[in-house]
Amino acid sequence: MANLPQQDDNLLPSSKDNEPTLRRQQESPRSTSSESIKAVAIYEVVKGVGALLGAAALWTWHGNLEHWLSTVTASWQQSFGYLLAPQIDSAVRIAQQASKNWSLFLLLIFAYASLRFLEAYGLWQDKTWAYWFGVLGYGIFIPIELYYLLVSPFDWFKLGILVSNILIVIVVYRNMKRKGLI
Repeated sequence: MANLPQQDDNLLPSSKDNEPTLRRQQESPRSTSSESIKAVAIYEVVKGVGALLGAAALWTWHGNLEHWLSTVTASWQQSFGYLLAPQIDSAVRIAQQASKNWSLFLLLIFAYASLRFLEAYGLWQDKTWAYWFGVLGYGIFIPIELYYLLVSPFDWFKLGILVSNILIVIVVYRNMKRKGLI
């Protein structure tokens, strides 16, 4: 018989050596969220930051909002023509309403931003409640957005919002299935 090299038993880990490590992994599984869920979390953070920027603008210009809005609208039209004109008009109407009740709108904006940041944290940390919050939070608006897309004149912006919300629901739902949550 050929001489096979003998292995030094001291160099090979025994199954006893691996047992505590395996037990620790089984007792406290450190699951991480997928890249697609992290992308949704980042999207949530961006929405929250955008809301806070809107709150800062409202706080800063609520007294002189009419002048600021007319200046910004004229500047937009001069630079971009009527690109996104319906969205700009809608934002102007909302801002005008907000300037009348600016303290209430600030409270609502901060509540909205807090929800976005909370959901982003939960998704990033792979929390079960955040998956449910995301799929229900986005899913509930899909029929409403579809309705407005069908009954009002066609709008690429509304279509983009609808498509992005559907994609987010699909991503979160698929991750929920993968994790065995549904």
